[in-house]
Amino acid sequence: MSDRPVWRKSSYSTEQDLGTCVEVAELDDRLGVRDSKDPSGPHLSFSRRSWTTFVEAIRSRSI
Repeated sequence: MSDRPVWRKSSYSTEQDLGTCVEVAELDDRLGVRDSKDPSGPHLSFSRRSWTTFVEAIRSRSI
């Protein structure tokens, strides 16, 4: 894996979002999440299991 993460924008983002979206990157055994409006700012890091649980909960609207 590269020393620098490769960030990708959410597939749900559009040009009309005006930068209100998140970007994700694979960070070894974790996933990074950051605000696309502030790419040099801080990011959050989640275990893959935690991220999967979060995304599944959002999709099922249980949170």
